[in-house]
Amino acid sequence: MKRVSIFGATGSIGQNTIDLIARAPQDYQVVALTGGSNITRLAADARALGAEIAVTAHEDLRAPLMQALEGSGVEVAAGPAALLEAASRPADWIMSAIVGAAGLAPGLKAIEQGGTLALANKESLVTAGPLVLETARRHGTTLLPVDSEHSAVFQALRGEEMSAVERIVITASGGAFRDWTREQMARATPDEAAKHPNWDMGQRITIDSASMFNKALEIIETKEFFGCAPDQIEVLVHPESLVHALVGFTDGALMAHVGSSDMRHAIGYALHWPERRALPVERLDLARVGQLNFRAPDEARYPALRLAREVMAAGGLTGAVFNAAKERALDGFLDGRIGFLQMAEVVEEVLTRLSSECGLTNAALTLDTVAQTDQIARKTADTIMAERQA
Repeated sequence: MKRVSIFGATGSIGQNTIDLIARAPQDYQVVALTGGSNITRLAADARALGAEIAVTAHEDLRAPLMQALEGSGVEVAAGPAALLEAASRPADWIMSAIVGAAGLAPGLKAIEQGGTLALANKESLVTAGPLVLETARRHGTTLLPVDSEHSAVFQALRGEEMSAVERIVITASGGAFRDWTREQMARATPDEAAKHPNWDMGQRITIDSASMFNKALEIIETKEFFGCAPDQIEVLVHPESLVHALVGFTDGALMAHVGSSDMRHAIGYALHWPERRALPVERLDLARVGQLNFRAPDEARYPALRLAREVMAAGGLTGAVFNAAKERALDGFLDGRIGFLQMAEVVEEVLTRLSSECGLTNAALTLDTVAQTDQIARKTADTIMAERQA
């Protein structure tokens, strides 16, 4: 029986992971489930799966979580320290699906326990890729990608040597505004940005898809995870979202991963790896699909892609600045302080202002330096947005 923990259990990745585990309860012993403010969902899943512990990231929600789990035998905890303690509990397989930079510390703690970490928290590699990879190497932990694009690359590379790889192509749906003009995008609302044409995801990641910030993070994640050069990574807009990634080899061949728009593909592959097992996902009828379309992204429409390449070139703590600024700019869009197109402007301004900070590109990459840089970047983003409102 495999001991599993799910960090970010109440989000879309966590819920899809639970769906797969619940279909074969005899195969899994659930150690920890963690979530945020959705206490009802967290408690219900902890009861149903017989989790050893349920943790909410919010200390002020400990009481309602305890009440919801009264009599269940499930241990209850709350707050950042409780997340770290849960991550330190022995498990064979851990899903890291906490959204944003908040997932880095629990992910590192889980890596220190050995076993397998299924990484859906792309921000961990964006902000601290070398630290995450070195920690995994030191503790003998297997890292498996869960983003659909990186899982696709991982599968296409199985049995291949990286020395034979010429390029890696990750695809993007283009999000809610892929056919909008810039003038329309400038007037876009959060509700409009949160309506993805293909994928069922959370609000923040769906808006990041519309701005291509999600893809920008994935470019950096590709570099870190697979150790390829930045100029080997390409992005294609693929409206159907059926080809998740392609790997081009030195003999001119392209190997593509094709499947329905269902995150259980990537989650199930990581859950069962190194085996490949049956999954409850749609089987594609390519005759019905008819055609697949691809086009190059317009970086004038999606400046986040250009910024990602600048971040990779700079290295060091620049990824932490980029991610933190992106998260705060998204907050600003959601609460009406800035418009949709201004998110990229704010992020670029934060990068510009902090690029002259001593040690940004050559400081030691540790959890503390990443956390400190994250806070500085968030404050700088808030300052810039306040200046724009003045």
